[in-house]
Parts: sequence; C-alpha cells; structure tokens
Amino acid sequence: MIKKFPCLLVFTCGGLFGQYKAAPVAQPAAEIPAGYASELAPGFQVSDASGKAYCEIWLRKTAPAGDKATEDSVTLPTVPQGSFIGVIRFDGDGFDRRGQKVKAGVYVLRYAWMPISGDHLGAAPQRDFALMIPVADDGDPKASFSAKDTIEKSRKASGTPHPAILSIGSAIGDLGFAKDGDHDWVLTTKLGDQAVSVIVVGKAE
Repeated sequence: MIKKFPCLLVFTCGGLFGQYKAAPVAQPAAEIPAGYASELAPGFQVSDASGKAYCEIWLRKTAPAGDKATEDSVTLPTVPQGSFIGVIRFDGDGFDRRGQKVKAGVYVLRYAWMPISGDHLGAAPQRDFALMIPVADDGDPKASFSAKDTIEKSRKASGTPHPAILSIGSAIGDLGFAKDGDHDWVLTTKLGDQAVSVIVVGKAE
C-alpha cells in the first residue's frame, strides 16, 4: 500500500531532487474532450520550484465500481481493471513511474493491476496502477477495456513494450500534496468517495 501523508492542500518542500507544489484547478483543460471532462472532479496543477507547470491531473468525481476483487495487494478492489479513472495533461515532456518519457499532451488514466511475475517482484508494495493512454487512442470514456487492451493502448504513450504507468493506491489521512523520501511527490485526493494517493513525480528505484 502507498504510504500515508499528513499534508496541506497546497504544499511546497525543498530537497536534493528539487521541489514541487500543487494548486487546485477548477476546470479541466480545453484539450480534454467533453465526454471525459464532464466526468472529472476539480483537479490539480503540479509545478516545479520555478513555477513552471509540469502537469495537471484530474480524477473522476464518481469512481467506477464492480465486483470486489480478492487478489492480494490490491488496495482498490472495487475499481474494475480497464476502467476510466482520470486524465493527466503534461505541459512538456513528462515521466512515468519507471522513468519512461511521456510526450507533452493529454492522456486518459485507466486502472490496472501490476502482473504477478518475476519481472515485477518488489516493484511496488501494491499492485494498483493508473495506465496512461493518449486521449486520441482511448476513444470512449464509457468503454471498459480488458487488462490486456489497456496495456497495449498504454504502450502508445510510452513508445516502449512497457505501458506508461503512475502508482496509485488507497490512502488514509489529510488530502493534499507532499514529498515522500528523497524524490517522490504524492498527491492525495479523492476518486469518487475513495481517498487515494498518486505518485505524480518520482522514479521507482
């Protein structure tokens, strides 16, 4: 499970790997198609120490729901794999949890589990991830993809055999933005009524 963070709505902090801050954004970006934008709650803009915007992120105001999963290390068991959970927009080049570069643009976030395999052993304490899909390749906010299709579509965001991913998981504590460890920056917000933490900046070591 992602660690829990006592934090403020707008939070800035220095450190060896730089600092970031998050500020509320009421409306989705104009580039987000109306079908997606209408499903989104107010979001956040994440900026670096100079004030340059890194990304904007919005999660759905109502979480998708399905049968409760019984898989180990899944912290959002009622969210179906392949479901639309949010949108992220990068102002310039962004990076996923693996350090893969993601080009500037708008990406749909869809929920999926990290596979259980030797390649992923110890990669994260939880199996919940948000996979980025270029909005033009996603097609329909009401669609629910299989885990396989979600991974294949997300490869178009990374340009590699591995999907473009952000770590997400359930969270307990105050909502806001905080630094964890040396280089991870975590947004704790709501996906519907569920408090979740998303590692927005930071590469898994």
